[in-house]
Amino acid sequence: MKVSTQTKAVSNAASPYLARKQSRRGAVLSAQRGHILSEECPSQQVLKNVTSRWGVLVLIVLQGGTHRFSELRRSVGGVSERMLTQTLQRLESDGLVHRVALNVVPPHVEYSLTELGAEAAAKVRSLADWIEINLHRVLANRQTGRGNGTRPTAVPVRQVKAARSGNGSSR
Repeated sequence: MKVSTQTKAVSNAASPYLARKQSRRGAVLSAQRGHILSEECPSQQVLKNVTSRWGVLVLIVLQGGTHRFSELRRSVGGVSERMLTQTLQRLESDGLVHRVALNVVPPHVEYSLTELGAEAAAKVRSLADWIEINLHRVLANRQTGRGNGTRPTAVPVRQVKAARSGNGSSR
């Protein structure tokens, strides 16, 4: 039996770019992605939080298990207390980090990854591994000037078109 589906917009006004497919009986079959390249898409904020300078490192550290704030600060070299606090708050609000305030003397807070956070951390870790594996290539490009940040000289479009056509001459 073939089930026809239709796409309905999610009723949540905060996510106008997300949609879900529903069968005639109302069951959700699958979720579609947001439009991450659109300026208004909420996916961009999540991407910003996950891939921020400190967000990446916090997710990687928390892959190793639960950490207290002071342990995180020591593990993530160079992060200020303020930036670590903001990063943890953003990751917590996105549902990636779980915060538990323990009622002990002296009081302390522990942070761990949620299930969603563990998924994100695995993806971030893959990227970090790729960077570490290929770091020597990136550094070599920097030394040879191929990655020195200089911009190529602008070439008029007509010269590019002439070169592509094999003419080689410009007007």
